[in-house]
Amino acid sequence: MNSQLFLITFVLYIVAMIVFGWWISRHKRGNGDDFLLGGRSVPLFLTVGTTVATMVGTGSSMGAVGFGFGYANGWAGALYGLGGAVGILLLAVCFAPIRKLRFMTMSEELAYYVGANRLVRNVVALLIYIACIGWLGAHILGGGLYLSWMADIDLTTARILVALGFGIYCVVGGYFAVIWTDTIQAVVLFAGFILMAVLALVEVGGFSGLTAGMDAGATSFLGIGQIGALPALSLAAVIAIGVLATPSFRQRIYSGKSVKSVRRSFLITGVLYLGFSIIPAIIGMATHALNPGLENSNFAFPFLATEIMPLGLGLLLLVAGLSATMSSASSDAIAGVSTLIRDLYVRATGRTPSARNVVRFSRIALVATIGLALLFALASDNVITYITRMISTILSGLFVSAMLGRFWPRYNWQGAIATLIFASATSLTIIANSDWTAFWGNPSIPAVLVALVALVAGVIVSLATPASRVTSAQALAILDQERKRMEQVPEPTLTNAEAPAAPR
Repeated sequence: MNSQLFLITFVLYIVAMIVFGWWISRHKRGNGDDFLLGGRSVPLFLTVGTTVATMVGTGSSMGAVGFGFGYANGWAGALYGLGGAVGILLLAVCFAPIRKLRFMTMSEELAYYVGANRLVRNVVALLIYIACIGWLGAHILGGGLYLSWMADIDLTTARILVALGFGIYCVVGGYFAVIWTDTIQAVVLFAGFILMAVLALVEVGGFSGLTAGMDAGATSFLGIGQIGALPALSLAAVIAIGVLATPSFRQRIYSGKSVKSVRRSFLITGVLYLGFSIIPAIIGMATHALNPGLENSNFAFPFLATEIMPLGLGLLLLVAGLSATMSSASSDAIAGVSTLIRDLYVRATGRTPSARNVVRFSRIALVATIGLALLFALASDNVITYITRMISTILSGLFVSAMLGRFWPRYNWQGAIATLIFASATSLTIIANSDWTAFWGNPSIPAVLVALVALVAGVIVSLATPASRVTSAQALAILDQERKRMEQVPEPTLTNAEAPAAPR
């Protein structure tokens, strides 16, 4: 009976999000800026809401509570939140100023740093699209695990229902629907997770009962005594890198109302997320105290919600858990489609879609992208491994390219390509070697180190070859000209002196 009630609650929740998403976006204009970036006028409170909801996603809920961290390794469950907080705070400091350059995708941004180079933009666009599919797959995987346990349905059906749930309101309302539903979901998930942590502590008899059944190493500072210092640092680093290089967080910058609004919203989010980081660890440890023999530790959160908590609270926690996964999924879906329409479509057709076609094309692309992510999710069952491998293989190179491009004017396209190749190749090599993977904890740190070595080579190559003749103003003008048809903005005539320079 309870299983049917959980499933009905999920369906009603999704219907409510779809209706609300349609209602909030019904009067918005149908051009590229509106559907994909919210008209570039998203205020501070919505930027905070959607960023918080995206941050508190599958990894920091399902992953940090269960697999290998809160449930099995105690306070190591806080490492995910710690790394995420560092990442969003660095994003505020380092990249908020790029809001003034009106980028639409991260591919545009990285290409701009190297003279609007077409090859760099195409390669980055492809990697970003793959990364977005990877993130989406992780969210579908995590949400499916929640729903499968709570509603007592098979895992494949649960993943399909989760994909359909967030996919429909994305397709119906676009970015406006995403940011408003994210903001509502942020409130729900914060309230639900905090309430769950408090009640779980009461259930196990306070902090003494929380740690009584765990190894001494798991109760040490950040679980370092259990998992080791290097794997702990590696996990925090991989999450920070993910935030700094994930396209959906860049989209929050491009869509924000102003540089000041974006920076303040990220700083607020970082502080909130840092405080939240302890919650998954508490929930995971409490579940271990109550049931140390779970066959699959990914089910730690839904076990506590369905087997220990009262029914009414369990329903709230179902909504909170699914809010965490679907709010992040919807953001990654929109980011992936922005890249597909703005960059890969141009590569395939040689032209930018007109404003009247952007919404229609974007909706078709959303269906295709979510479908691909669902296929990947059906082939995996481990949330943290899925996320960390995808980050280290694809996003480490993007992270280093963005940092070097942002702060070193002499960086060129040869260095950017070398960065991406060396980072991905190193990550894949380490993943293929089980002994190396066990030593590092995950392949992120060596991937970044080798990417930095590649950047040293890129610096040498850049200095040994002629500097790019394309100025920052000219690179920006090239990108603006391509984007004009999507935005329906009259193209101004800019000289090199009048165009804004790179915010170094």
